[in-house]
Amino acid sequence: MYNQQQPITPLRFRRKAHAPLPEKPEAAEPDRAGNEHIRELLKAFGLRTSLIRLKVIDALHAAAREGRSIGVRGVHSQLEQLDIPLSFLSVREVLKRLCVEGVISLGSDKCYSLNPEARAVLEQPVSR
Repeated sequence: MYNQQQPITPLRFRRKAHAPLPEKPEAAEPDRAGNEHIRELLKAFGLRTSLIRLKVIDALHAAAREGRSIGVRGVHSQLEQLDIPLSFLSVREVLKRLCVEGVISLGSDKCYSLNPEARAVLEQPVSR
């Protein structure tokens, strides 16, 4: 039953006790440094850095180093093999956005590849 004597606290004001967050392991830093060239690329094109953009560009860059271009399914499959849980639709939307921004281009075979300007930024030494 409802107790009129007890004040009602709305759900949004109820606080839960939280354990302190664990410190980030130092092993995460090398991965961040490994993505620095992709971060520079996104910055050069005026885009914000996001995990999905980093991973998609990394997959396209790996394909470019092997001398090939890949489609949406290829990028998605490559990310799945790396245990990166991104949906097919998310990958497709990121590829479309990178295309619009001029980072990558879509060929007549429906495969994506890095634009020469983007490739040049990725191959420059990282500035700190």
